[in-house]
Amino acid sequence: MIRRDILYPFAIDAASGQAAQTDYASHVDQMIRQVLLTDPGERVCLPTFGAGLRRLLFAPMNSSLTASTKLIVTQALNQWLGDQITVKDVTVATASSTTGGTPVPGPPLPDSAISIQITYVLIETQTVMKTQVPVG
Repeated sequence: MIRRDILYPFAIDAASGQAAQTDYASHVDQMIRQVLLTDPGERVCLPTFGAGLRRLLFAPMNSSLTASTKLIVTQALNQWLGDQITVKDVTVATASSTTGGTPVPGPPLPDSAISIQITYVLIETQTVMKTQVPVG
């Protein structure tokens, strides 16, 4: 049986008139983006929800930013999605880290952007997945 979950952002399926659905892996990918891009305090009933990665765009783009971003991402995903995924690796790239180092998939990053790649295991299916989250 293929597991189906509600699509995020929420939408109505035109054919059925009910909540649109997506497959499990896509739903988890959507939840990861939701956790990482939501600022703490943004949700009234869950004031601690989110990682607030957009705030990091105002920090100096250096190795300290990379280390703190990895820590923030790992902690937020373990806290909010620890029953859905096991985080294996977090890779952070900035414009300065992509010019002379390993290229990041996709177009070059602007100076004020961060690209985060999360490698994780879906607990339910034991499938290794990767999600790329641009912040900028």
